[in-house]
Amino acid sequence: MSDAAALLLMSPSMPSGVVLDQEDWAAVAQVCERTGAYLIYDAAMERIVFDGHPRINPCRVDGLAERTIVIGSMSKEYRMIGWRIGWVAGPPDIMARVIVAVTYNTTVSSGFAQLGAAAALGGPSGVQEAVAEYQLRHHTVIRELDGLPVVRAAGGWSCLVDAEALGLGAPELSARLLARGRIAATPMTAWGEAVAGRYVRLVYSNEPVKRLTELRDRFTAALA
Repeated sequence: MSDAAALLLMSPSMPSGVVLDQEDWAAVAQVCERTGAYLIYDAAMERIVFDGHPRINPCRVDGLAERTIVIGSMSKEYRMIGWRIGWVAGPPDIMARVIVAVTYNTTVSSGFAQLGAAAALGGPSGVQEAVAEYQLRHHTVIRELDGLPVVRAAGGWSCLVDAEALGLGAPELSARLLARGRIAATPMTAWGEAVAGRYVRLVYSNEPVKRLTELRDRFTAALA
């Protein structure tokens, strides 16, 4: 197995909210086997899935368990953004090297953050309640922007709007939304090459449903 090659994947993905299914992971397993690559799996939003979509951990997919390095985090599922508490799990051979790298290249997280993370992991997490709220917010966004080129998310806390389908570049749409509609939407120009640059991202992680019901009017003002 190559020490240099690795695939980095997240499900649900940011910013699109795509959730990888069994067929997707099987294709990933084939690529890893063919190339000898590890899979670095960002599981930070693993449980934030909508509409009963099945949650598949790649470690349960044939051919991936021995190749997968899982990166977990308190930041998203547990809504502890900025605390920077996380963990790594993987095959013993690679973990032996990860431990050395962490020991010599990072500082220790603050004590209160460690205690808070331990309390969240050991008690009622509130993750299911949070997921239900995110799903409601997402569905509100989709309803409000019905007829516009919005990409539905299967999970996460953001979704994309196709600026080019509206006849605009992503930076231009982002600027219009902010200036005319008071909507902060990030152009995805730095998130990829061939496809990402045509989209802007709407994040609803901190937006109550009541405010999201104003989206239609705000988009209309921005596009006028």
